[in-house]
Amino acid sequence: MDDTADAPPVHDAELDTTGLYCPEPIMLMHNKVRDMQREEVLKVIASDPATTRDVPKFCRFLGHELIHQRELDGCYEYFIRLG
Repeated sequence: MDDTADAPPVHDAELDTTGLYCPEPIMLMHNKVRDMQREEVLKVIASDPATTRDVPKFCRFLGHELIHQRELDGCYEYFIRLG
């Protein structure tokens, strides 16, 4: 996983969970990945600091790869390659 300030990866879909708190961001991620295909990349934007713990666990549990993450202007961005 890359968490540097480099340009973020190209993504196939985006999910903005800004303003939502646990467990809503993860619930919405579950719904979004159902509509996607293996190897596609999902960009998730969140404002809840709990996502720094929850998103990596979500990926490990479901076999997805967290390929990039960063904090930017008080929000968190995650790029997840679906497994």
